[in-house]
Amino acid sequence: MSEITPQRNGGQILVSALSANGVDTIYCVPGESYLPVLDALHDATGIRTIVTRHEGAASNMADAYGKLTGRPGICFVTRGPGATHASNGIHTAHQDSTPLILFAGQVETDFLGREAFQEIDYRQMFGGIAKWVTEIDSIERIPEIISRAFSVALSGRPGPVVIALPENILFGTSVVADIPAPRIARSAPDPQAMTELRDMLASAERPLMIVGGTGWSVSACKALEQFAIANNLPVAASFRRQDLFDNRLPNYAGQIGIGISPALTERVRNADLLLVAGSRLSEAVTSGYTLVRVPKPEQAMIHIHADPEELGHVYQARLPINASMQGFAAALADLAPVENALWTSWTQAARADYLHHSTPPVPHPDLEGVDLARVVAWLDDVLPDNAIITNGAGNYTAWVHRFYRYRQQGTELAPTNGAMGYGLPAAIAASLQNPSRPAICFAGDGCFMMYPQELATAMQFGAPVIVIVVNNGMLATIRMHQEQKFPGRISGTDLSNPDFVLFARSFGAHGERIERTEDFPAAFERARAAGKAALIELCVDPRQITAQIRLAPVGFA
Repeated sequence: MSEITPQRNGGQILVSALSANGVDTIYCVPGESYLPVLDALHDATGIRTIVTRHEGAASNMADAYGKLTGRPGICFVTRGPGATHASNGIHTAHQDSTPLILFAGQVETDFLGREAFQEIDYRQMFGGIAKWVTEIDSIERIPEIISRAFSVALSGRPGPVVIALPENILFGTSVVADIPAPRIARSAPDPQAMTELRDMLASAERPLMIVGGTGWSVSACKALEQFAIANNLPVAASFRRQDLFDNRLPNYAGQIGIGISPALTERVRNADLLLVAGSRLSEAVTSGYTLVRVPKPEQAMIHIHADPEELGHVYQARLPINASMQGFAAALADLAPVENALWTSWTQAARADYLHHSTPPVPHPDLEGVDLARVVAWLDDVLPDNAIITNGAGNYTAWVHRFYRYRQQGTELAPTNGAMGYGLPAAIAASLQNPSRPAICFAGDGCFMMYPQELATAMQFGAPVIVIVVNNGMLATIRMHQEQKFPGRISGTDLSNPDFVLFARSFGAHGERIERTEDFPAAFERARAAGKAALIELCVDPRQITAQIRLAPVGFA
């Protein structure tokens, strides 16, 4: 006897569809516009609901989840202001190629077009930063639309999907059957293209592999490492993708992006072959499209990307290959290494340059407060290989990217779109996903204050994140650009901060302030032993604007 499908409301049908697609966590700020969903989650088994204190933080957590798992992060927000707040994470997911599905409440369908309370045309609002934006107009189509949303978010170049939920659709009832999760197709490189790739590599004298993008798995990264080792290739990571290649291997040459070393800059320019796997070669990666000329690079270029529309979008590669990263990595395993390669000294020099650049320099004799380079280097020495490092945006990130050596895929959570405030929500999502892995958030004083209230989320749900607040009393990135373009004319970049230690303790978190470098290790161990969310404030020298550059004493007397 066939099973009878029961009468259900839209919220129940939607939550059942999420379960069918393997959803185990959602991030949200509750709203009355999707009450039936909240009610259905009350009875849902296997789905954890993480309630954040701001919709922007919820969408950032969903992005972090997508980066960590390769599955779409799920975010629910209420209509109008809730959706506008959440747009921060949608832009991050778009530029970072992260699978994410945002569900936003919507007014009743009969009210649409009247500028009803909190009404927004989501297709117009999100149309330029999401892969697909839709509005459910029939309760019977909920399973179909959810299935398509997962397919769109995961196929080709992953990205965000936005689904509007009219209130009457969620409260309405119908008899609707569930459907299974979609099967995602993965592209693989043409065998002839792989033969051409090897031929081009064999003809090169100064090749450089650049890895980036998303869609990588642990096995794909291992296959990439084995290919690089077998061919003695130097490998650079694109901006905030350093965890795709073990930085300890003798092939790793550093990161190409904001804060790139001068030696690696010249190496990119002097390469005669760029083997680009997964990266879009965006503005941040190419120093404003100067390292790799648009549209026809001076270097011979092989470009591998999962999205056929990305190939040729900006650059005309000599050999474009449409393939998922897992498909490409599998094909690499069948490729015979190049014999008698001509670039051994080239690779050795690239590695030597990286080791020099990633080793903390002798601090400036006038440096005051904590030496951030030595803090990051100490963490690099003591943290386990699977520790997750998160950050938002600001000059402080240059120290993290330069002096921390990532060892495993899925250990760097950082926004390639430069979104401030990302680090704390990302660390919380990472910690809740796998509590046994240390989750360390770096944040500047300005960056941290974007979503500081999420310490409450960390405490409520038991995420033992450690937040390292780098406090220099300013918005340092903007100050740096001010000093370059309008020297001595400080405007709008000074910050008057709260007592970060008392702030953290007010949530019940552990809090300490450190003013000397040598005091950090013991403070960090105390934070780790606390077994709960912790904050360590580092008082750093505001004149040390980057690891290399100190500001003149004007304004600091």
